[in-house]
Amino acid sequence: MKKSLVYKILEKNLLSGSVAEGNEISIKVNQTLTQDSTGTMVYLQLESMGIKDIKTDLSVAYIDHNTFQSGFENADDHEFIKTAAAKYGIIYSKPGNGICHQLHLERFSKPGDVLIGSDSHTPTCGGMGMISIGSGGLDVAVAMAKGYYYLKVPKVLNVELTGKLNSWVSAKDVILYVLKELSVKGGVGYVVEYSGDGVKELSLTDRATITNMGAELGATTSIFPSDEITKEFLIKQGREKDYIKLTADKGAVYDKKIEINLNDIQPMTAMPHSPDNVVPIEYINELKVDQVAIGSCTNSSYTDLMKVAKILKGKRIHSDVSLVISPGSSNILKMMSDNGALGDLISAGARILEASCGPCIGMGQAPKTEAISLRTFNRNFKGRCGTKNADVYLVSPETAAVSAITGYLTDPSTFGDMPVVELPDTFDVYENYFIYPPDDREGLEVTMGPNIKPFPINKDLSENLRGKVLLKTGDNVTTDDIMPSNANLLPFRSNIPELSKYCFGTIVDDFHVRAKENDGGFVIGGENYGQGSSREHAALVPLYLGVKGVIAKSFARIHKTNLINSGIIPLVLKNKDDYNKFDELDDIELVNIIESLYKGVEIELFNKTKGISIKLIFEGSERDIEILKYGGYLNYAKKLNN
Repeated sequence: MKKSLVYKILEKNLLSGSVAEGNEISIKVNQTLTQDSTGTMVYLQLESMGIKDIKTDLSVAYIDHNTFQSGFENADDHEFIKTAAAKYGIIYSKPGNGICHQLHLERFSKPGDVLIGSDSHTPTCGGMGMISIGSGGLDVAVAMAKGYYYLKVPKVLNVELTGKLNSWVSAKDVILYVLKELSVKGGVGYVVEYSGDGVKELSLTDRATITNMGAELGATTSIFPSDEITKEFLIKQGREKDYIKLTADKGAVYDKKIEINLNDIQPMTAMPHSPDNVVPIEYINELKVDQVAIGSCTNSSYTDLMKVAKILKGKRIHSDVSLVISPGSSNILKMMSDNGALGDLISAGARILEASCGPCIGMGQAPKTEAISLRTFNRNFKGRCGTKNADVYLVSPETAAVSAITGYLTDPSTFGDMPVVELPDTFDVYENYFIYPPDDREGLEVTMGPNIKPFPINKDLSENLRGKVLLKTGDNVTTDDIMPSNANLLPFRSNIPELSKYCFGTIVDDFHVRAKENDGGFVIGGENYGQGSSREHAALVPLYLGVKGVIAKSFARIHKTNLINSGIIPLVLKNKDDYNKFDELDDIELVNIIESLYKGVEIELFNKTKGISIKLIFEGSERDIEILKYGGYLNYAKKLNN
């Protein structure tokens, strides 16, 4: 059979199972990455495993999320991660060095390798031709400790790109167009593999922008071939030795295929409050803008920011607009400082932030009340920006820069000639923000501040579970809804008891009270429950509050895995219309759970309040069942080691 690029890399790294759609396999993990918002839990979990050395080729701990230090909490987390990195042989990236995905793309990504990261936008490195999967922190901890990762072999969706990009149309417009066509659920169960002559139109960082936002499709990951453009990028980064050519076989077999002609794409925007609520900008009239934010792991590359600098050179930001810019890496910031582009941004009236995630994850720069904020980011969920009643539109850097000048959402193609960015022969590489582990790590210990609390661990799954419906949600509930993330809460990502007070805070104010008053219970969800980030806090906090199970029409991939890893059973309604048969505080019971799981039959739910029976389905592997049986992945791993 003619093979896809995805199957070639999976087979190269295969440890067990066979690479066929739907099979569970284990693969060798070459690299891992963590960031500080999820990383504290990862290293607490790694500590609990009692290992001495990691089993990956390379692992990096980045500090890029919680860099706003208004109290001791974030600094303590950074010190904990730094000392854990030294103890286990992990590279540590200091605050200010940049965003994990941009840095990893520049310094460490390798075609043909497998990267697992505790951040949902880990697929950024798919632009390099590697399989890069975002996952929960516990999966990443196990990958470091054991060197493997389990996954169900996904389907492969081939997106064939043809034609050429129109003037002022960028990679961001391409992925927004794909989201418009496929939706935030369109990639669930798939890896998106790009091919076609149109691929040659896209630089390496363009490709990374597209694979980055493949996370918004719900895809397992996205990937581009490794070709001469890949080689050129690696040469400029001083890493030519990492290059190998990788493409799918001619005539490769795919589970699904679509063709997109780049000529058909115009400057696009995702309107509030979903990344797939996409229209051409020309459809929107007279939208006055209050804030523009440029950066994030999606659009903070050297090329992106140099285009912005060229657009703004000699211009002035509109008097009613606040423009903030966060570079993707310290190297990019240094190069722009040296070549004068940074001065052009400042002269125009831009506010320059440190190289970090910043406003993308709600760490500062919340817009004013009822503001219109244009952002080059990847998500525009309601309230994520830090202001609940603000409207966030996702746009390209070109659109953002032009709109910052005009004061209105503006189609950049009306602005004149598109700026051309000439790349330098080599990129500057400064290593001073990286701390490499010492050769002699004997006797090193981790440092834990008072805000770092133990993470909750579940108990063995019971044959029957009973409790109240604590909450009934709608479709596309995000991990931001389940466990909100903003500048006030991010310092407590290592403190589950404190975070629990804010669980489901964008939906209700009293979920933690309901959970405590009813000794835990169940959550009922709609379609695509748990979409968004990889944060396992969205499973650990409900676990701490006694949530026994989540029953939904369908689940987002990473969150479902995180629920299983936490020992919370995720179940799908056999008949989606049964969703309407639940009300909050209904008394429900699941019976013969373990027996039904092992037999592979439906699980019966009795709604005792309404006197009805409902059929539920568990969608998972035999290994998932074992993990649930023992109350989560850590308990399961300990059983295997005994």
